[in-house]
Amino acid sequence: MNVLRANSEKDAVIWQGRAYRYAWLDEAVSRWDEVLEERGVKPGSVVSLEADFSPNAIGLLLALIRRSCIIVPLTASVEVKKNEFRAIAQVETVITLADGETSQVRSTGARVEHELLLRLRLEQRPGLILFSSGSTGKSKAVVHDLVPLLEKFTVPRQTLRTMTFLLFDHIGGINTLLYSLSNAGCVVTVQERLPDPVCAEIERHKVQLLPTSPTFLNLLLVSEAYRRHDLSSLELVTYGTEVMPESTLKRFHELFPKVRLLQTYGLSEVGILRSTSRSSDSLWVKVGGDGFQTRVVDGMLEIKARSAMLGYLNAASPFTADGWFKTGDAVEVDGEYFRILGRKSELINVGGEKVYPVEVESVLQAMEGVENVAVKGESNPITGQIVSARVKLRTNETVSEFRNRMFAYCRERLPRFKIPQKVFLVSHNIHGDRFKKMR
Repeated sequence: MNVLRANSEKDAVIWQGRAYRYAWLDEAVSRWDEVLEERGVKPGSVVSLEADFSPNAIGLLLALIRRSCIIVPLTASVEVKKNEFRAIAQVETVITLADGETSQVRSTGARVEHELLLRLRLEQRPGLILFSSGSTGKSKAVVHDLVPLLEKFTVPRQTLRTMTFLLFDHIGGINTLLYSLSNAGCVVTVQERLPDPVCAEIERHKVQLLPTSPTFLNLLLVSEAYRRHDLSSLELVTYGTEVMPESTLKRFHELFPKVRLLQTYGLSEVGILRSTSRSSDSLWVKVGGDGFQTRVVDGMLEIKARSAMLGYLNAASPFTADGWFKTGDAVEVDGEYFRILGRKSELINVGGEKVYPVEVESVLQAMEGVENVAVKGESNPITGQIVSARVKLRTNETVSEFRNRMFAYCRERLPRFKIPQKVFLVSHNIHGDRFKKMR
């Protein structure tokens, strides 16, 4: 909170084209303090904050942290699951900011009984509950003590004018916001997470840093929105949340050679690790930093973190007996650097040969007329599994026409067992609201 007062005249948030200074944010925190007091929201209360990035939502988030509440951020992207998520998190108070300004506060009558929540309440520590995307199954409720998550922001670091592309209820989105505020930076919010609106905001507000996902970078390239807007202010693009196809990385680097590309690595369960890419066009990355340890066991990455979650509300603990978190990510190792291959759960086994979806997607996405691709394994009585691809095209080809072109293209670029044996053409998006590929 001292940062807010010490930087009162600096811009903190740009929302709907208007700049809000740190002084405004400081006053907003005080206003929300009064509202929370009036509505009987006590320290240790479990509160769902249902909003997207806006000055008011940020002020409320900070007020809840200061009050040592347990915060459950929920965005419109999980609208159909909100009742389920509130029940799992044992939410006592729901605060909704419908348009970023109009608020509604209501009590649910729920009782807090889970031991992790009771522990936070007893120790008077602010908490954070995040729900995993559920792209490979049921969403898990991740419980954090916010104190160790916030500790890494006590070291002053450089800050850039940053877009809040990653969502308000995503570990990457929360990390982006807290990093920027801790270093008296300015975040630029975006109302529509689509290539043209995002590029327009970058141009309008001279955004320097875009934290995003490989899926969005691919959409940006395919849409050619970068031709319609001036993106010369961009200095750094960070990408994470899923594995980057090499073809997307190379293409982006060719188009924007002056923009530094940095692969990030983080999980809802452990937070965001500090990272260093070997180069802007390399998929090799060094991860770790103060408070993090890494090791590889049987080709799988494991992490031990001071900022690790306390546990899940609705699943068994994923930690080893000595406190290491099994990420589920397969990696290659080269000295201090890792190359993330993909989720072990998504590995395709074709007659004993390993295929990671991203290596096939990378080749197919480089084909003319291909907008997006999602690859997965399907059962096969002879080989155990075969490679199957859902493809969104920008051409009017039939499945047969595209298959013939794909086989001719892939023969020179992939071993035969990696070439998709099943192809489905789709017209809908292959990614979810978090711009993460849905396989």
